[in-house]
Amino acid sequence: MKKVLALVAFAGFLTFGMSNSVLAQDEVTDSAATETTAMETEQVEEAEGDASEQLANAGEEEEVGTYSLTTELKTRFIEGGAGFMGIVLLCLILGLALIIERIVYLNLATTNTKSLLEKIENALASGGVEAAKEVCRNTRGPVASIFYQGLDRSDEGIEMVEKSVVAYGGVQMGLMEKGMSWIGLFIALAPMLGFMGTVIGMIQAFDDIANAGTISATVVASGIKVALLTTVFGLIVAIILQIFYNYLLAKIDSLVNDMEDASISMIDILIKHKVAA
Repeated sequence: MKKVLALVAFAGFLTFGMSNSVLAQDEVTDSAATETTAMETEQVEEAEGDASEQLANAGEEEEVGTYSLTTELKTRFIEGGAGFMGIVLLCLILGLALIIERIVYLNLATTNTKSLLEKIENALASGGVEAAKEVCRNTRGPVASIFYQGLDRSDEGIEMVEKSVVAYGGVQMGLMEKGMSWIGLFIALAPMLGFMGTVIGMIQAFDDIANAGTISATVVASGIKVALLTTVFGLIVAIILQIFYNYLLAKIDSLVNDMEDASISMIDILIKHKVAA
């Protein structure tokens, strides 16, 4: 009986000891897992924090870039002086105003000459010269105006039609080139004003050196920088206006060639329908 009780006590002791060891191991495992999870959470939070900082820094860099882009020209413009820089800016504004007006006028002056010639020929075939003149009156553009002048003198002979077309074509060319000389003036004036501002700025820089009695890098550098800014802005204005000026010239040449070709075709149509003797 005592042996049985001893065996039962020994078995209970072993069972209790194993259960305690298992529980201890489970507690160690749980604590390790908890520590690992906490470390992973900290790493994730650190990564998220780094990403947020990078995004914030990127946003700040973009804001700084935008700020420098929008304010750099203002700063340089102010440093160049209000006198000559204001005149250069005025040249840019007036030149762009004339350019916009010319672009609108030339685009409105563009006409589908092929369609217009077909309408005039159909009008001549159905209603005669008056019907063709009505078509020209209802069509805008220099080509329609030239056709109208030719049709209006069709009863005086084909030679008179040709002379009237040539003469009125010159008038229309003058209207298309109106204001181009002023744009050319602003193109030439902007860099000249910039060079003048540079020369005056250099003179002022040498005056500062003479007043200081010695050559100072700060005085010389600041004076020369301000002097050269006027030239830079003058050249920028001239480049912008020159690009649009060449575009307008190309547009005018295209319209003139179109008018000449359409005028020849119109005279052929008059001869075909025996409108002008």
